[in-house]
Amino acid sequence: MLGAIMKMLGKDSKSSKDIARERLRLVLVHDRASVTPQFMEVLKDDMIKVISNYMDINEKEMEVNFTKDESSVALVANIPVNRMKHQCYDK
Repeated sequence: MLGAIMKMLGKDSKSSKDIARERLRLVLVHDRASVTPQFMEVLKDDMIKVISNYMDINEKEMEVNFTKDESSVALVANIPVNRMKHQCYDK
């Protein structure tokens, strides 16, 4: 959560252009799906935690968006995968 706050305040290593683009994207997502930018960051952080159990991902390049039309809302995620983690799970 602190990482998300730091990103929103511009306290990470991204350029100001990247920060402005990310903030604009969050505002557009909010308008499309009627969710807050904070909700999107929490959702993204939760997705990272779960997916990281199964694969190494590039978190900096990860994109999570909602798209909305007249009848539905869809969660669209672009998650670059570096490699799969090979773990044996008993069923």
